[in-house]
Amino acid sequence: MASEGGKFQPQEMEPSLLSMEKLDRSSPDLWPEQIPGVYDFAPLVSPQLSPNPENLDLEEQDYNLLYQFRLLTALEIIEEVKKLQNVAYQLGLEEAKEMTRGKYLHILSRKEK
Repeated sequence: MASEGGKFQPQEMEPSLLSMEKLDRSSPDLWPEQIPGVYDFAPLVSPQLSPNPENLDLEEQDYNLLYQFRLLTALEIIEEVKKLQNVAYQLGLEEAKEMTRGKYLHILSRKEK
């Protein structure tokens, strides 16, 4: 799609994909200072602060897991997150399968008198 010098030429596009719409590139003012109540939604406490450990209801196993996560590098944490996403996805697929099965077996239908 790029021709000489790496510049894009609109003539190279398929005519059905070409849009003649002019887009307004100005940045919208999403959070003007004059609107009262905006700061009600923003947290007043810095997210960098850790919660008080005495307020958490954690068991020894939870503390061990937190300690293990603390020792991981950024790339290892990303891998752990990917593993959790995969597990959640597989669980969703399994749940969808069971819901479909329940639908076909009329397990979730209401009994009419």
